[in-house]
Amino acid sequence: MNNCEMFYLKSPWTWKVLVKLLILVLVIVPIFVEYLLKEYLLAILQNDLYSGTLIGLIMSIIFMLGLYFIAIRPNNLSWKEVGLKRFPTNYWKAIIGWTSILIVISIAMVVVIEILLSVGPDNSKTDSLQSRMTFLNFLIGFVSAAIISPLYEEIFYRGFLYRFLRSKFGITISMLSSSFIFMIVHIPTFNTLPINFVSGLIFAWTYEKSGSIVPAIIIHGIFNGIAVILTVLG
Repeated sequence: MNNCEMFYLKSPWTWKVLVKLLILVLVIVPIFVEYLLKEYLLAILQNDLYSGTLIGLIMSIIFMLGLYFIAIRPNNLSWKEVGLKRFPTNYWKAIIGWTSILIVISIAMVVVIEILLSVGPDNSKTDSLQSRMTFLNFLIGFVSAAIISPLYEEIFYRGFLYRFLRSKFGITISMLSSSFIFMIVHIPTFNTLPINFVSGLIFAWTYEKSGSIVPAIIIHGIFNGIAVILTVLG
């Protein structure tokens, strides 16, 4: 048994901690931040990109504060417990490989979804970015998608959620469960949900094999960054 396997076999958190954080992520944030606050900000800013980016920043702060005050600080833990640590240098090959695989799979899924359902990958934020293209808007969209979102999403959904489930149910169920939750939190962007699920599986696998969420953050960031660039070019 290697160090990574030993790390995942025991979680420092209880079911009570999991329930508290899931209520925060699946109930409180969607209702009060993604719906009520977003509507308020959209009315003020009159721009989906600006309001969406600001909401993403607020969500990242809430996620990290929630994780810190509910799961990390009460147990006198460090951020290493949620995978924020170095990974083996030879894992860079896997990062390149999984990034390429995710891009190919995503393109194929977009094509299939568009053919079967006549639905493209666009959403309100991409529409806003395309319709009001400036360097500032591009920079805002890129930082939000390629830096902010990958950082807090990987820390929570893989570093905390996957690790907790992994200690209880093993690899397969934990990958499927954490990826499913990762997918449903992206509602109502229904056209990208299958891609969210597949990417969740890949991110969880890289965490499993490397013992660090940094590879997942890198892959997630590159993938989202390319998506933003393609949106601009499109």
